[in-house]
Amino acid sequence: MQDLIDVIKQRSYRRGKFKLASGVESEFYFNLKPTMMDPKGGYLCARALLHIIRSEKVDYVGGLEMGAVPVIASIAALSFEDGLPVNTFFVRKQAKDHGTQDLVEGLATGESLAGKRVMIVDDVATSGGSIIKAAAMARAAGAVVDTALVIVDREEGGSEALAAAGIKLLSALKKSDFL
Repeated sequence: MQDLIDVIKQRSYRRGKFKLASGVESEFYFNLKPTMMDPKGGYLCARALLHIIRSEKVDYVGGLEMGAVPVIASIAALSFEDGLPVNTFFVRKQAKDHGTQDLVEGLATGESLAGKRVMIVDDVATSGGSIIKAAAMARAAGAVVDTALVIVDREEGGSEALAAAGIKLLSALKKSDFL
């Protein structure tokens, strides 16, 4: 796990003044896209999350665009290479005005989340808002969502907010791993 922490510190962890998606101001920031898009970083993120995903025995893993998409793609590819494929999807923030106009993307024709146990994945959890949005859309598609997983839990109330929504938060790393 130290290798992943080192890559995140090098590529994605910043100190300063930042306004987060939750609207809260913070003195540190995790922009994990540079880590997830890096060959080594993407591999390490997917490997760390796959270990947890497999222990939860879920049918699908998905998350809200954009934060979840790079790591979900890495999880799908790595899980296939391991010989234990993990089914993945992502949720759009809003439907496109062309094509199928689906909010849930990545499923084949006739494939459905109905009755499936789904884990919502995201890069970072602060307030849990993105996870709650993705979970609501997956639930609207008939999924059973009771677990979420992030690369980094900022330990700033996301776990409690998700628990109130009936979702247990798991993480590969926590903010305290970087302080």
